[in-house]
Amino acid sequence: MSEADDLEEIKQQKMQELQSDDSAGAETPDEPIHVESSDHYQEILGDYDVVLVDFYADWCGPCQMLEPITEDIAEETDAAVAKVDVDAHQQLAAQYGVRGVPTVVLAVDGETAEQMVGVRDKSHYVSQIEQHLN
Repeated sequence: MSEADDLEEIKQQKMQELQSDDSAGAETPDEPIHVESSDHYQEILGDYDVVLVDFYADWCGPCQMLEPITEDIAEETDAAVAKVDVDAHQQLAAQYGVRGVPTVVLAVDGETAEQMVGVRDKSHYVSQIEQHLN
């Protein structure tokens, strides 16, 4: 490669980076984001317009049933999916009034729009998300 080719490639990369920074919202990941802390949770809510939050516990059977549904939703919709382990993040769960697991919260623009306890059909979650996507 010549120096001109190298410069052109760098220029193209920078243009792509700038264009992605200018987009309205961050591109949503194709798999659930595992929340590491309260700050990380707030960062996720700030980065994405619509976030489906799954408050779960590893020992919870219904939570395990919900896991493939949340994985599909992350892959197939424009909403981000966050997973919060209630045992590891008890204060965060308490802050959102989680009394039973699984509890699914739909956050829109950083605010709770819906809160659902128990497992529902995938179509229910998808229809809730679609109501709030711009």
